[in-house]
Amino acid sequence: MARAVASTPEGSATLRRSILAHRNRIAAAAALFVCHQSGEALVPVLVGVIIDRATATGELSTLLLWLAVLAGNFLVLSLTWRLGMRVALLAGVRADRTLRLGVTARVLDSRGMVRSDLLPGALVSIATADVRRTTMLNFHLPHGVAAVVGTAVASIALLVVSIPLGLLILLGAPLLLLVVRWLSNPLESRAAAQQESAARAAGVAVDLVRGVRVLKGIGAEAAGLARYRAISRESLAATLRSTRAEAGQSGAVAAVNGLFLALVALVGGRLAVAGNITAGELVSAVGLAAFLQGPLGTFGDITAAFAAGRASAGRIAGVLTDPAATPGGRGAPGPAVAGEIVVSGVSGGGLFGVEFTVAAGELVCLVITDPTAAAMLLRYLGRDADPPDGRILLDGVALSTLAPDKLRSAVLVSPHDPSLFEGSLRDNILAGRAGDLIPAVRAARADQVASVLPAGMATAVSERGRSLSGGQRQRVALARALHADPPVLVLHEPTTAVDTVTETEIGAGLRALRAGRTTLIVTSSPALLAIADRVVLISEGRVTAAGHHDVLSRDNSAYRELVLT
Repeated sequence: MARAVASTPEGSATLRRSILAHRNRIAAAAALFVCHQSGEALVPVLVGVIIDRATATGELSTLLLWLAVLAGNFLVLSLTWRLGMRVALLAGVRADRTLRLGVTARVLDSRGMVRSDLLPGALVSIATADVRRTTMLNFHLPHGVAAVVGTAVASIALLVVSIPLGLLILLGAPLLLLVVRWLSNPLESRAAAQQESAARAAGVAVDLVRGVRVLKGIGAEAAGLARYRAISRESLAATLRSTRAEAGQSGAVAAVNGLFLALVALVGGRLAVAGNITAGELVSAVGLAAFLQGPLGTFGDITAAFAAGRASAGRIAGVLTDPAATPGGRGAPGPAVAGEIVVSGVSGGGLFGVEFTVAAGELVCLVITDPTAAAMLLRYLGRDADPPDGRILLDGVALSTLAPDKLRSAVLVSPHDPSLFEGSLRDNILAGRAGDLIPAVRAARADQVASVLPAGMATAVSERGRSLSGGQRQRVALARALHADPPVLVLHEPTTAVDTVTETEIGAGLRALRAGRTTLIVTSSPALLAIADRVVLISEGRVTAAGHHDVLSRDNSAYRELVLT
């Protein structure tokens, strides 16, 4: 499976786009590194020339001249290395930022994703670690180009010194590259498996941290820990396999390079003994053979980086190419949204031909016996998904024709377990919207929350609101939804964690604040059902009753048993 993911055309295309988007910087860095590698290849040649010229002429001026040339060469080496590293790092960093933003934008796309197998931790891993591995190729490629040129310069220099030595390099280097590529094949498949396993472990860890209170409440800490230990062991085993493959590849590449260079040195030494080359040329040949360790080692590094990068690019492509959960729809609600909601023949996700209408400005409660059906209806209303059958209309316009982000400015769906963010209590309620938040705070009875906190509305809230109790989080989230004041507000069990007295107060405040605005509440709370203009009962996926709460409680035994017992 990992191998298949790593070699997908989408993954290769993602890798190519990441490189081509920053090709100018990569080309500039490659040019600087080429100058650097060429200069490094010339160092042993210049040393050999100095030895031969100095010993041949014995003139101090000649020695000083060639020493000055060598010093100038080192100056060029220093400048080109510094500038090349700067440009190459910028190519990698800019590519990392661009691709990371692309992955993040896809994850946050208002149209949603079809894939449901990726936990939040796995998505974070893809947007960080996988992106980093993929875009590191933008840094490595200039080095690879320079290594090729450096090998060519060294080969030409060796051809000038000795044709047999030069031919040995020219013919041996391509064969060496093929061997290095063959040695890296196991690394790619194991790198892909390791990345998949690490992402799963990260996803499970985030999932457990989010539900730590629930685990403690039901005494399931041991089960949660056992689950993480199991997935962590799998991740460790995959990491060890990948590390062993990488270590084996590095060792094998070093051994092959060493044998090749030993062969070059052996041939050069025999030529010097035979008198076919001078002492200076022998020094140059040995120096060039030592120099070649750098470019040949670079080929191995780039091969390993490419294997890891292609595997990561396949995972990134899996996110970027995932189809939208709600394709189509580019329209926007009208400038003055009345707020009439018509659910017509909606089926799917536990719903079977559901039909009801919420008039503009009406407050309607839905009692849905199947939690799955309730969750799916909320997804349809927020256009996180479109129903396979039937339609939902807003002021006579089908939701499927509206862009999800435009629709959500008119229809706000507040889930049962809403997320709070790091920041103050006030910032969480305002959520970037201006205006007086006091009416919403009072209606949701979030003023009671602020009154018991050390700094009131300025009290800092930890990530996901973990520093607050369940009831406090619900009231703050409800105050945030009420402060947004959308034309249509959809709430899902907003008061399950508060006491009955507070729930009654919230019902009264919600009714008063939302007067004239369409409000739809999925709930079985008698305190909220009592304030509704109408209640719609959806049992086993179908609408079975509708009317005022008092009437249904008196005349419908199924309803009475469901909400009053």
